[in-house]
Amino acid sequence: MKKTVTQLADGRQLIYFDAHGGAARDAVDRRSLDPVVSASEVRHDPLLGESVAIASHRQGRIYHPPADTCPLCPSTEAWHSEIPADAYEVAVFENRFPSLSGAAGRCEVVCFTSDHRASFAELTEERAALVLAAWTDRTAELSARPGVQQVYCFENRGAEIGVTLAHPHGQIYALSYVTPRTATMLRNAVAHRAATGRNLFDDVLARERAGERVVLAGEHWTAFVPYAARWPYEVHLYPNRRTGDLTELDEDARAELPGIYLELLRRFDRIFGTDEPPTPYIAAWHQAPVTGAGREEFALHLELFTVRRASGKLKYLAGTESGMGAFMNDVSPESAADRLREVASS
Repeated sequence: MKKTVTQLADGRQLIYFDAHGGAARDAVDRRSLDPVVSASEVRHDPLLGESVAIASHRQGRIYHPPADTCPLCPSTEAWHSEIPADAYEVAVFENRFPSLSGAAGRCEVVCFTSDHRASFAELTEERAALVLAAWTDRTAELSARPGVQQVYCFENRGAEIGVTLAHPHGQIYALSYVTPRTATMLRNAVAHRAATGRNLFDDVLARERAGERVVLAGEHWTAFVPYAARWPYEVHLYPNRRTGDLTELDEDARAELPGIYLELLRRFDRIFGTDEPPTPYIAAWHQAPVTGAGREEFALHLELFTVRRASGKLKYLAGTESGMGAFMNDVSPESAADRLREVASS
């Protein structure tokens, strides 16, 4: 892999990742840009004991631009985008409209391909492996930044999810606090260790691997619909050997992941039939906090889910979910697992 670090016209960092070393990444950003001004801050909710990021400057961010003015496509003579090169493989840059900045953290955009009309599921295994290398590189570098407590790699796909740019991309957040979901999992893992002497994530994976909700099993990874799934179609993907984050994966697990992950995404696109629009989803990589008590108990894993519950129907968060955080699922995890096995690649 070749990594090239450069800058955009306003001083933000841009990083190219190439599978091989031949590409020259010396194109200059020819735009005239004012420096990024953001007003991100993190506030604490004393009732829930949770942190909330306030980022009012994001109201002015780019919203569903036409394809010929997409800020994530390569630059042309007629259009200068966020990426000065006329082609690229994987590119990562600091978000111009970050939810987190300064002491609050950092937000980066990850462009999976220069092809505006592609999707992650359409990538080759080599390109998916390059994205994995970029996630790993950024996890390591961002984790070393002062004040960063957690690094979160994720992809939102589909207008139904709230995506404002159609180009295939994801994001990486370097947070100055541990997210509520992670904090809850850590507390439960520590309590489980105290009560049983075992690791909670190991026990969950062992139970699921022995059950009926396994969707896809490789030598080094297992994908399953969780016993208490919140979303109509939700899959968790675990390495069979527990690690805290992407940087700790061994070479065998790293080599198998692209094929496993691509197969999962392709199955998601087939759940509702080929006549449906592409399945909207969130793909969320849960990584251990950078430091802190109980970090060694956490397990890296992916949570992949869609807000579509049936053909032409979305799963809206109703009063119980939005108001009380009490999820109620319309699809049984067992039937969801059956469906995801049915749509396996031939």
